[in-house]
Amino acid sequence: MAANKPASKTEKVTVNLSTADFALEHYVAVTTEGESAGVEQLFAEDFNQKIQASNVQSHSRSAVVKSLKKQKGEKLNCTVATDIIEESADFMVAKVTLRFEDFTKTDLVTLVREGNDWKVSKSINS
Repeated sequence: MAANKPASKTEKVTVNLSTADFALEHYVAVTTEGESAGVEQLFAEDFNQKIQASNVQSHSRSAVVKSLKKQKGEKLNCTVATDIIEESADFMVAKVTLRFEDFTKTDLVTLVREGNDWKVSKSINS
């Protein structure tokens, strides 16, 4: 007689965010390569994103997570460069530059240590 298995819910994947570098690397994978594992884990509860363009836009954590999940598997056709601007034991600011064929997008990313993990707390795009 076969044992009844409970219907499996979507498995939560835990991503290693134990260092700022791991968190930044995962952020780049999520935003440019369509990686969807650990998206909720990556962003701090008070995360927000600002997009500086002709009209300034602001997005909450839930809106960004929802948008990134929809982009699962979609890779951006760009080259990516990351530069650490400031770093301390509990804080990092990095510049992520995405070079597309016709334009360049700059993303200033702030990461903070929360307990044993690093989280993205702010993103400003231009």
